[in-house]
Amino acid sequence: MAVLVGKKAPSFKATAVENGEFVENFSLEQYIGKKHVLFYFYPMDFTFVCPTEIIAFQDRMEEFERKGVAVVGCSTDTHFSHFAWLNTPRNQGGIEGVNYPLVADASKTIAQNYDVLAGHYDYNEEGEVTFIGEPVAYRGLFLIDKEGVVRHQVVNDLPLGRSIDEALRMVDALQYFEEKGEVCPANWSEGKEAMQATKEGVSSYLAKH
Repeated sequence: MAVLVGKKAPSFKATAVENGEFVENFSLEQYIGKKHVLFYFYPMDFTFVCPTEIIAFQDRMEEFERKGVAVVGCSTDTHFSHFAWLNTPRNQGGIEGVNYPLVADASKTIAQNYDVLAGHYDYNEEGEVTFIGEPVAYRGLFLIDKEGVVRHQVVNDLPLGRSIDEALRMVDALQYFEEKGEVCPANWSEGKEAMQATKEGVSSYLAKH
């Protein structure tokens, strides 16, 4: 699994569905210099854990927007599948009402470049191309700063849903560091004390806690 933290987020252009409309040549580069980006992958449309995450992000969208964060989802489905799911009522297993972008990665190249594809292509004994593993994305999440650099990543296996609270906490930590220059210790959350990245700063913090 590649560690992308500290590196430029892999670029791409793909079709997305946003606010019920197809957006061709969608790219994260539109946010550079303007917003932080929380870019996450989910395995598949019309499944079980995935809608709980997608809707949970939507339910907290006001908080992300208030912090100047763009939320973007992505799976290896087509944009037509995204569109159909977005137009399916929630009481029928759909995600109706979600308006942030969902990127279509049917070629699986975006998931491959972010190293979250849950398998790989290989050749069998007959020389035929085959896929080993699952041809879907793990639950990868990448927090990208305004310069387009990945500052945080976490990757969950397919059955394990993510914490929206933790995603927001990491946004707060990154933005606090960018604004104040202080680092955020274990279990830090907005409103708590941070510390200077010096021996004196660490000693002072530990003495209080």
